[in-house]
Amino acid sequence: MTDLADRQLPPNPADAGEPAALRPRLPDWLKVRMPGGPRYIELKQLMRDSQLHTVCEEAHCPNIGECWERSAATFMILGDICTRACAYCAVTTGRPGALDLGEPFRLAATVKRMGLKYCVVTSVNRDDLDDGGAAIFAACIKQVRAAVPDCRLEVLIPDFEGDELALRKVVNAKPHVLNHNIESVERVFRRVRPRGDYRQSLDLLQKVKTIDPNMVTKSGIIVGMGETTDELHQTMADLRSVDCDLLTIGQYLRPSIKHTRIDRFYTPDEFDALRQIGEQLGFKHVASGPLVRSSYHADEQHEAAAVAHQRA
Repeated sequence: MTDLADRQLPPNPADAGEPAALRPRLPDWLKVRMPGGPRYIELKQLMRDSQLHTVCEEAHCPNIGECWERSAATFMILGDICTRACAYCAVTTGRPGALDLGEPFRLAATVKRMGLKYCVVTSVNRDDLDDGGAAIFAACIKQVRAAVPDCRLEVLIPDFEGDELALRKVVNAKPHVLNHNIESVERVFRRVRPRGDYRQSLDLLQKVKTIDPNMVTKSGIIVGMGETTDELHQTMADLRSVDCDLLTIGQYLRPSIKHTRIDRFYTPDEFDALRQIGEQLGFKHVASGPLVRSSYHADEQHEAAAVAHQRA
């Protein structure tokens, strides 16, 4: 076993000068095995051969070993350079390269080669593009559906700066699940996502239901950035007020000393309590745990939503 912090990133020389109090020791429930199984190695090479990026790698996801061994991956389209600099995110910020129009075709071919039954597609923010990259999202959905008709598709989209026409491009392409992460409570949101807007994110999720009332929507919260329990409950209530169906809640893990500090580590019991609150509020499924991320066992969440819909 190894500490996640050691596995997440290469050693950062700047960390050595930081007081130990700012680098808290990870609790036992946040320890994971180093990835390296045969399926992991195979998929890593496949991604490089296909010139594709995964959020699993770019965001240093703690579940990469587990997910890749079970042939589950979250593809990150529109390049690997983000136009925003969120205070909690490990993805590189800068000036993105040219739009890659061949990416949807390579993605579809890779999904087929992997034999995936459930595919998650996300992206960096591309505020440099007129539609924020929405057309590429739609093309990816179309090409994957054509190549692997039985594959379920989930998209984790940016806010498109509130552009409803961009949102419609994605919704009208008919993904099975549309995910947009709120990430934090309203008070903390302003500090960790300065280029975003809490109310705009809620409005986006509400617009999805206006465009297609039957579309399953999903959002995620990361905890440990200074929020209170009451604020978390309010954020969950806000998400339910726009009829959000699925929710993920996971622990924030600081990528480097340049990112916002960890306020505290939530215990497994606290995550379970948050799950129960979410279920009481009416989410069709809540995945809540220290290592839960937006795409963690996304196929199981989708299935739970389908079962809940049949019972309704």
